[in-house]
Amino acid sequence: MNHTATIQRLGTGVPGLDEVLGGGLPEFSFNLIAGAPGCGKTTLAHQMMFAMATPERPAIYFTVLGEPPLKMLRYQQQFSYFDSTAINRSIRFVNLSDDTLKGDLGAVLQRIVAEVRAHDSALVFVDSFRSVVLASTTEGKPNHALQQFVQQLGVLMTSWQATTFLIGEYFAESDANPVFTVCDGLIWLRQSVERNSMVRKMEIVKMRGQSSLPGLHTFRITSAGIQVFAPARAAAIDDRPDSGALDFRLGMGVPGLDDMLGGGLPRGYSLLVAGPSGSGKSVLAAAFLAEGARRGESGVIAAFERRPNPFYNRALAELIRSDRVALVDPQAPDLSIDEIVRLLLDEIHRLKATRVVIDSLSGFELAIAPTFRADFRESLARLVMALAHAGVSVLMTSELEDRYTDLRFSPYGTAFLTDAIIVQRYIEVHSEIRRVMAVVKVRGSTHSHELREFTISTEGICIGDKLPDYVGLLGGRPTTHHPVQEWVSNPPAGMGTVPAS
Repeated sequence: MNHTATIQRLGTGVPGLDEVLGGGLPEFSFNLIAGAPGCGKTTLAHQMMFAMATPERPAIYFTVLGEPPLKMLRYQQQFSYFDSTAINRSIRFVNLSDDTLKGDLGAVLQRIVAEVRAHDSALVFVDSFRSVVLASTTEGKPNHALQQFVQQLGVLMTSWQATTFLIGEYFAESDANPVFTVCDGLIWLRQSVERNSMVRKMEIVKMRGQSSLPGLHTFRITSAGIQVFAPARAAAIDDRPDSGALDFRLGMGVPGLDDMLGGGLPRGYSLLVAGPSGSGKSVLAAAFLAEGARRGESGVIAAFERRPNPFYNRALAELIRSDRVALVDPQAPDLSIDEIVRLLLDEIHRLKATRVVIDSLSGFELAIAPTFRADFRESLARLVMALAHAGVSVLMTSELEDRYTDLRFSPYGTAFLTDAIIVQRYIEVHSEIRRVMAVVKVRGSTHSHELREFTISTEGICIGDKLPDYVGLLGGRPTTHHPVQEWVSNPPAGMGTVPAS
């Protein structure tokens, strides 16, 4: 009979990190937290330590040649995870500077083992391990004992059933160091700077015994500590709402628009509203949320351009104030797509929202850090798919320069990702600017193909009639559709004026 060993996973206490690790941190594992200076290694170690340490599972934190414990604690007290009552009760700090400066790795190892044994520590942190490495090569001493030191440390800590963390300043995975091979887990922290933007990213290079999420994951350091933004579970490209969605339609809150959509927007669909500045996209989005609230549905709006307020839209501002609509108003610099998706999903789950508005994609692009803009098309795809998987109906606005030589729906080439499209245009009639809209597509459903004039007032959008007497509406300067009357008014060359009957 085969028996499979069960590995217990410890919750790290870092939002998003357990998901990235693949379910938490394996107990009794030997881990390295690596990265360049300033990327958050010590903060990550302390946040995990304060979350995991208990009197029954005590932690010990060795400082080497870095900050002395008192100075380190002074800075760590600025974070909300810091618990002063845990010091010397479930957490102890030991300074190894004197032992390390001697350059004797054997003596350093003996001191670590003695302290772990004396306090029966279940969590062991060594910060910074790179200082141990550098000390072992001082005064011309070769680095031949390092491999043996790392292996012995790993074996001893595992035999003592301790979960161990080595914190080290490394600049690339190519750095020659035996700890990369010996460790069970390797968490690599990075920070990239582009223009005035700085983004922190994390990679789980390896985590033995479990499947971690591949790739780079952005994280942010705030007064609460580190939060990792794990990628939201995305639906497949063809994982669209099934035909059953067509049986339940959402009202848009604009009289006449539901009929144009073939009975309303199918539940779970994503709708793109495209048009030039001032054409009424945000007004339509607000009506969509207000109609949901009228029917007892909660909503979420991500406002990337202008925060809704009573001056612009009293009804929407009141819905936000009463928490029937949640406002995601990302003001933090250097946002990533995963952070924005997480903000949206948190509010969706909190309110059990069924409607989401993103206003607008242009503002969304400006809100994310420059390093992500090259992949903005891919980012939009991930956003749409993550929201589709959450089961909400999404309305996105996209500002377009009103070019009358072509008909476009998105400057990002992502119109194919959405299930429905409404386009708004300006036209000139008798030296007057008017607005028209049309439903371009509703996936899997019949819909109107009419161009309808509409107006905007304090009551919202009012859809009017077609303009059957005009052709060339999408060209911006339509002409009348009565050739006989035009011939009477402007006869061909050589022909006299036809008298009116």
